[in-house]
Amino acid sequence: MADYRIDGDKQRTRAIPVPESGHRGPVVLPELRLFERPVHRDTRGTFTELWREDAMLESDGLPRFVQDNAAHSRRGVVRGLHFQNPRPQGKLVSVAVGEVFDVAVDVRMGSATFGRWAAYLLSELNGRQLYIPPGFAHAYQTVSDVSVVVYKCSDFYSPDDERAIRWNDASIAIEWPIRDAVVSSRDASAPLLRDMLHEWLPQLDR
Repeated sequence: MADYRIDGDKQRTRAIPVPESGHRGPVVLPELRLFERPVHRDTRGTFTELWREDAMLESDGLPRFVQDNAAHSRRGVVRGLHFQNPRPQGKLVSVAVGEVFDVAVDVRMGSATFGRWAAYLLSELNGRQLYIPPGFAHAYQTVSDVSVVVYKCSDFYSPDDERAIRWNDASIAIEWPIRDAVVSSRDASAPLLRDMLHEWLPQLDR
């Protein structure tokens, strides 16, 4: 039965069809794009190109990016699950220092993979970059002593459109590599997927 929340004279449904227990865990999400950039090593250390617009936009069909963010974290820290709606962002995630377990969750209502997740290890040494398009929530956990994650966004940060889902929501069942996670109070108190309002979630384009 649907659960309703009343806001003035407006009735808004909260009945979100989360995955059944037999349909949880990681899957292939074909909308994600994984890139491996060359990492040059010598006795001084390493060098790599994080972004080259002429190559990436033309050959890989990525959107134009308008904002760059960087976050420094210690081992065990989880940041996420975050997304924006109705003003969504695509994100190109890179790791400048350390290694992270990077996660994307399909939060598009009507998608066959709604509530399912995929994860990749991104590090300064493997040169991987993950593009997460609009319609997916993003999170990561630092698995090295420290990490510096750099990500490009296809739209500006908008506080009014910022959304979050509980990082350890059992209906999503992300298999975090470090159990004793360090999480902000805001992320720890984020709503579960099943408690999200419909208007907070993107609709699958048809």
